[in-house]
Amino acid sequence: MTQPRRPRQAREATVLRTEQLTPHLIRVVLGGEGLASFPAGEFTDHYVKILFPRDGVAYPEPFDLEAIRNDLPREDWPRVRTYTVRSWDAETGELAIDFVYHGDEGVAGPWAAAAEPGDVLRFQGPGGAYAPGEDADWHLLVGDEAALPAIAASLERMPAGRPAHVFLEVAGPDEELKLTVDPDTRVTWVHRGDRMVGDALVEAVRALDWPEGAVQAFVHGEANFVKALRTLLRVEKDVPRERLSISGYWRRGRDEDGWQTTKGEWNAKVEEEEAEAIASRAS
Repeated sequence: MTQPRRPRQAREATVLRTEQLTPHLIRVVLGGEGLASFPAGEFTDHYVKILFPRDGVAYPEPFDLEAIRNDLPREDWPRVRTYTVRSWDAETGELAIDFVYHGDEGVAGPWAAAAEPGDVLRFQGPGGAYAPGEDADWHLLVGDEAALPAIAASLERMPAGRPAHVFLEVAGPDEELKLTVDPDTRVTWVHRGDRMVGDALVEAVRALDWPEGAVQAFVHGEANFVKALRTLLRVEKDVPRERLSISGYWRRGRDEDGWQTTKGEWNAKVEEEEAEAIASRAS
């Protein structure tokens, strides 16, 4: 029997406060009744799909995403942007999301820069699938600014006594964040400068003196460097796919709408090339 499709429901939260973490990173803390029973906590890469209204479009009140998608033309639907949950405190009902801000560029960054207490934010979620496990001998976490919130959250849940190698690429030293780590964790900050996103990061990971034992890896960020590191892990280091959480959060030259429409095709091609490389190595 076919199950009926669940309606696309959106949660509504209000801005409690904001904090400028670095010159280009803004934390927005949300609260309100719409976060009651928010089901986050199992994973450290929880994410939400934020719904940004289009200027000049009147949406139904109460906000009904299902009605919007049924009754309005697609170009009037809210713009969707995916962001990682930096933290969720079920006791206080506070949800923190970190936004990368580059002036007037984009949708989410300018919203975060202008956000004030009482502003409303609507979103769907959370999703998520990764948390550092006890069954790994060591952990590898790699990402750019887009993956920094998930990596920071993961470090706070790292199993005691498990070595972790963390590589984080940011524009420069003023974009580094203070992270909560234990003595078995080694954090390497990579400063991009004028180089292409991910180039210096790939070099740094390749230079790692690869530890013995089974690794669990989390590699997320710009799609091109993620692809390069996926080849390193799957083909060169023979890391089983089930021990990897690896995906392009974004792709240079594309906004999220453009990336999401092509991401499936991109991933299929990457998997095909990976399978061919593994087969070639085995022959």
